[in-house]
Amino acid sequence: MPKITNQPTITDDEMTTRLRNAIEHRATWMYNLLKEAKKQGLSWDEIGRKAVFETGEMHGSRVEAEIGKDASVEEFAKKFAVGPDRKIFEMEVLKEDENGYYLDFHYCPLVSAWQKLGATEEEIEELCDIAMDGDRGIASKFENFGFSLGHTIAQGSRSCQIRFDTRKKTEH
Repeated sequence: MPKITNQPTITDDEMTTRLRNAIEHRATWMYNLLKEAKKQGLSWDEIGRKAVFETGEMHGSRVEAEIGKDASVEEFAKKFAVGPDRKIFEMEVLKEDENGYYLDFHYCPLVSAWQKLGATEEEIEELCDIAMDGDRGIASKFENFGFSLGHTIAQGSRSCQIRFDTRKKTEH
């Protein structure tokens, strides 16, 4: 596995730094909880995935209440990863139209926290995929589009490829 490179380029914005620190703090909770679960003989997948997916569903339900379960991916794009999130994760919007909402995240404060805690690259890759279950949970609340994850920083890529794509309706 390639060495993880995860260095922020936005370093002079106090609010972004504070928000990143808050996310790192939550990533520390996640890691320590899952590490303790593993000590107790439980797998990260059994514990982490379900909890993170349910958290994503909770967030997705809030967005769904605003824009509806049958919202378009364009309507969703106006609610997901906007405002300070763009700077925190150094997001680049690659596509935002009726067919998809594509984002590349060029920095990840969760990965940063896990690196600081001494997690192995293999653990970081697993933790990242579990964390992405939150986005999978969000997308599960909508009928017209789905979520996919491409390469990630945790896998050694320079960015995390976050994709929300329009689903084709099934003909009856």
